[in-house]
Amino acid sequence: MLTIVLGAILVVAGLLYQFREALGRRRLSEPHRPAQAGSKPTLEPRRQGVGFLSLRRNWPGLAMMIAGAILLIFGAYA
Repeated sequence: MLTIVLGAILVVAGLLYQFREALGRRRLSEPHRPAQAGSKPTLEPRRQGVGFLSLRRNWPGLAMMIAGAILLIFGAYA
């Protein structure tokens, strides 16, 4: 039972770590003028891209989630 609880905690902690990495680097609302003169201003940050999904920044969260999944599987069969 303890391995299942610990595995679930690790999976949730890894997920929360990845959320923090994706959202914590910059302000979410950045009102700026777009390059086109006829467009309305937007609240999306400039140059968001997919850099926040890199393995280099998210490996601790992925490691926690993998360790948690292993503990969940081990707890289910023990």
